[in-house]
Amino acid sequence: MAKVLVFQHVAYEPLGVLDPLLRNAKHRIKYVNFYRHPTAQPSLKGYQALIVLGGPMNVDEIDKYPHLQTEIKVIREAIAKDIPILGICLGAQLIAKALGADVYKADGLEVGWYELTKSTAAENDKLIKHFKQSEKLFQWHGRTFDIPKDAVNLLSSALCPNQAFRYGDKIYGLQFHLEVTEPVINRWLHLEAHAEDLKECGKYQSLQAEIDETQKHIFSSMRLAKAVFGEFINLIPPVRKLTSLKSRV
Repeated sequence: MAKVLVFQHVAYEPLGVLDPLLRNAKHRIKYVNFYRHPTAQPSLKGYQALIVLGGPMNVDEIDKYPHLQTEIKVIREAIAKDIPILGICLGAQLIAKALGADVYKADGLEVGWYELTKSTAAENDKLIKHFKQSEKLFQWHGRTFDIPKDAVNLLSSALCPNQAFRYGDKIYGLQFHLEVTEPVINRWLHLEAHAEDLKECGKYQSLQAEIDETQKHIFSSMRLAKAVFGEFINLIPPVRKLTSLKSRV
């Protein structure tokens, strides 16, 4: 059993598939919800892993969202402590930023299901080895990042060549949303705040078309998610409670 610290930015971007996997592994989850508590000052003390989820803000909006600087600081501390770190979408961008890489506007929005292709370096990666050469997975982002120095590029798409990276042997940034479930996607598709993204992307002729494609790909995505995130959970060191022996006097 270990304790996992999770940074959440909005209620509609949860752990998804990761939640039951972590609980089944008997790990304890502690959320820091920056939407509710933007001035939170989380500490890594007592935690064995860090997960940073997605959100609608950008890493360069620190004036508007000061907690982003707090997160970058904690991520750097986690890197120094050599604990497993997983970043998803905004989380991946924050890890890239913490490692000194640039994060910037992509050539276009990726909203919906897109083909991701493995790099040569991904063949023997602990997490990405579970991918086929090409996988169709869910995306929702308009920003991208450079691969940090000394990190390895693992996946690419036609629009964004940097979709995933590994730094060291236990720090991962995933631009795409492998954690999503069908209810989570359907919620995103019907959020008023997302309407402009859907319109600007223009990938689907109708909302129903995206719902139909989600039904087509969600189960294979979730199977892959369970395998990939299972490998990440295996990187988390277990913590065993010490029990004192009673005296036989």
